[in-house]
Amino acid sequence: MSHHPNPRSLLTTQMRGVLDRIARAGHPPMHALSPDQAKRAYEAGAGVLDMAPHKLARVEDLVIPARDGFPLPARLYAPASEQPLPVLMYLHGGGFTVGSVATHEPLCRHLAHLAQCAVVSVDYRLAPEWQFPTAVHDAWDSLAWLREQATTLRLDGTRLAVGGDSAGGTLASVTAIAARDASLPLSLQLLFYPGTAGHQDTPSHKTFAEGFLLEEPHISYFFGHYLRSAADRDDWRFAPLDGVDDSGQVRELDGVAPVWIGLAECDCLTDEGVMYADRLRMAGVPVDLEIYAGVVHGFIQFGRAIPQAMTAHNDAARALRHAFG
Repeated sequence: MSHHPNPRSLLTTQMRGVLDRIARAGHPPMHALSPDQAKRAYEAGAGVLDMAPHKLARVEDLVIPARDGFPLPARLYAPASEQPLPVLMYLHGGGFTVGSVATHEPLCRHLAHLAQCAVVSVDYRLAPEWQFPTAVHDAWDSLAWLREQATTLRLDGTRLAVGGDSAGGTLASVTAIAARDASLPLSLQLLFYPGTAGHQDTPSHKTFAEGFLLEEPHISYFFGHYLRSAADRDDWRFAPLDGVDDSGQVRELDGVAPVWIGLAECDCLTDEGVMYADRLRMAGVPVDLEIYAGVVHGFIQFGRAIPQAMTAHNDAARALRHAFG
């Protein structure tokens, strides 16, 4: 994403209107709040522009035991089916600091309906109470548990996918690499505008640093709470694009699960999303990349106001149906 002299002109009319309404509301920016205040503010605002939750035949609360015994809340969404359904494990966005199963419920319900699969949404632990790499461990522990318990849950453990948006997309990407390493087959990685780079220095981070919902101060705020030190930025479990392992080597991506990536054109994270897609292709991984024009980070939760949100939902669900066969 090269520098644009007037990046706001790239926005669709509807997207510009949403951003204007948010600005007029005059709420304090998230980075000016305490983490607890930020969590409450995000919860309160998450459903304002989202679509109404789709009704499903099956909605169940689960508890997933993490490696240290911590009980991770999760929720299973599924349409009616007489056969075990394939399942998407979903990890919500929110900069590793805010967000929950509740904030992403409409999205997860809609994906379950459109893809005719089960979706298990996980409340992994958040910063600052739980710093890196706790969320990474929670994501992997949840996937391993889900595979083990699939039959008990009347799910098809041979058809598993991982997905997430933003920070959840980061966790899904890292979990897919770990699954490759553990010879745990996955059908798909479903990634909405994932964070993949250790340092926010691409052109899109400069072009869309202010006025496009996810701003540079937000990113610094989130990562400041999540990371233990600057060294964590160079860990592949935070930065699957360019982070390194204990031996100082960038993780190879050969053999990871096929990927569907949906990016927003007017988003700080667009360049690193494209760069990650390119690295995956170079490693021989099948990649389906969609860039939704004129919209910003977070648009998939603006279904009442932004038509591209529904388009992205349908595109993602189509990728899931294809991957699950």
